[in-house]
Amino acid sequence: MLPSFPATTFNVTAYGAKGDGKADNTTAFKNAIQACSTAGGGHVIVPSGTYVTGAIYLKSNVDLHLESGSTLKFSGDTSKFPTVLTRYEGIECMNRSPMIYAYKETNIALTGSGTLDAGSTSSWNKGSDRSYLESLISKGKTDPHDRVVPGSGHSMRSAFVEPYGCDTVLIQGVKLRNSMFWQLHPTLCKNVTVDAVSTDPSTSHNNTDACDPESCDHVVIKNCDLGAHDDNIAIKSGRDEDGRRVNVPCQNLVVFGCTMNGNWGAITCGSEQTGGIRNVYAYKCTVKGSTKFALYVKSNTQRGGFSQNINLDGFSGTFARSVVFITMTYNSQTGSHPPAFGPFAITNSSCTKAPLVFDVSGLSSDHIKGFTVRDSSFNGVSSTSNKIKNVDGLVFTNVKINGKIVTAD
Repeated sequence: MLPSFPATTFNVTAYGAKGDGKADNTTAFKNAIQACSTAGGGHVIVPSGTYVTGAIYLKSNVDLHLESGSTLKFSGDTSKFPTVLTRYEGIECMNRSPMIYAYKETNIALTGSGTLDAGSTSSWNKGSDRSYLESLISKGKTDPHDRVVPGSGHSMRSAFVEPYGCDTVLIQGVKLRNSMFWQLHPTLCKNVTVDAVSTDPSTSHNNTDACDPESCDHVVIKNCDLGAHDDNIAIKSGRDEDGRRVNVPCQNLVVFGCTMNGNWGAITCGSEQTGGIRNVYAYKCTVKGSTKFALYVKSNTQRGGFSQNINLDGFSGTFARSVVFITMTYNSQTGSHPPAFGPFAITNSSCTKAPLVFDVSGLSSDHIKGFTVRDSSFNGVSSTSNKIKNVDGLVFTNVKINGKIVTAD
């Protein structure tokens, strides 16, 4: 389901915005979006130019449209980024606003061919003290509004674009540059479409997944050029005790026609998957660069959760470690919540270079339930001995490694 908008337009320059690369346009963007929403919706137009701004909050029935040659240059002034409800690495908390944010809004979009640049936020957009949040949870602070990061003496980065609890969201055409953290992070949303978006690994900092749908239902990611200094698409659903409190899966996702150029997984499930992941179909994607895995599924008995009915079809490229890596012992953390994995399917896929094809392991007490590979040919493989253990329902049909048929025996 795609959002739709009245034809009415609201040019940000009519509300005082100046694309001179100097003036602060935070209020001008806020006023233009408010006027558009109050009028019943439409398109807020950002013409060519460089617009310095703080956080932008999208309201229902508003399409923020970046015309060719436009750049949103997000500010280094922390006062321009209010404290909002967010989710940091799978734990709900109050932190500085993402660059573009919406909360419980409906029918929203970020479109056009312009650029979003978070480089100037590097002065404040830093830190990874998740352990602080975990300490608050251990002290019984179950309400995320009581977990306030700014002013606490601890710091955690803010995501780039984050609709939170929204319904019917479109992110289309824009380019993201100089990201500091997860780039596209739809969270607890329904009916999300990400189309023809470009993220750039050359300007991204560490831990900058390109797209992280978290606890969302009905997501389409298509025709994107995804680069990252971490996972390309990382599907998530909360971490540990807070993930069990929220308990919302990420489900019903379709990915197609994307180019992947991040240094971990092309399609990753977890590790924050405590709420579970199900029904993923990813097809006709090309992997390049130093991407380690086509499919990377990771949890442990502390995290728990599930990854079920995960399907990759028509993937091709080169892989720095293995085509598939599935592990239930991620980061060697243990607890009393064994994850439920499987079934998984790899079909019509190939590689031209990989050290290994399959590294797939369940636990002796918690087997993977179903792993199927069909009509696939993997070449340039250094080691043809797959690492597969504690997998029930292992099926290989017409599978070749370096030109030789391999079986599931």
